[in-house]
Amino acid sequence: MSASGLASDSAMVMAAGLGKRMRPLTATQPKPLVRVAGKALIDHVLDWIAEAGIERAVVNVHYLADALEAHLKERKKPAITISDERDQLLETGGGMIKALPQLPDPFFCLNADNIWLDGPRNALLDLSAQWDPERMDALLLLVEHGHARNFKGEGDFHLSDVGRLSRRKSGRIAPFIYTGLQLVSHRLLRDAPEGKFSTNVLWDRAISEDRLFGVSFTGSWFEVGTPQSIAPTEYALRNG
Repeated sequence: MSASGLASDSAMVMAAGLGKRMRPLTATQPKPLVRVAGKALIDHVLDWIAEAGIERAVVNVHYLADALEAHLKERKKPAITISDERDQLLETGGGMIKALPQLPDPFFCLNADNIWLDGPRNALLDLSAQWDPERMDALLLLVEHGHARNFKGEGDFHLSDVGRLSRRKSGRIAPFIYTGLQLVSHRLLRDAPEGKFSTNVLWDRAISEDRLFGVSFTGSWFEVGTPQSIAPTEYALRNG
């Protein structure tokens, strides 16, 4: 645990996706550079983690990578390094594997297209306070439907009394939604498939071993996945 109370001083920011749901705004720019409330989506994420005390961020790039790299060069905090996926988009699991040599154990992993408004304290601190590497391969930040803005899905997980996660059953509603933020042990990534694959493969193994855990977020979470989600997000940010 660092002096700041964080379980890690480093994060990976997932920014390599094609942004198809955000078209036409992503026809000429990568999704992380789409502006919400006067700021690029990725800057909302990087500012938030820097304020919490994260010193280093590894950002993966693929679609319109030159534009994203040029934008990131202007930042001072956190210190940015690039994981280059120009040759092949590796999805979430493959992206983490490629970036792993640049990441400590454990590390935070965040999506570049979500915005968080903290509750009583920063969500990174909430994850850190619950982190137990002896029991956990990954610790996911979850949010209940009432605190999830712009989300219209059926939910992702059930959360047990001791914090273990199980999947939503087919045709059912699950009370908790994954927010795109997790704290990851290198153990989760052991014996991973080669090339591109989803983190879901690793999560399912961790669930089978009782090593996938979650924390319920006390703030508000905004999924900013489509052009239609931008205006209500900006309204909510303006009005607290």
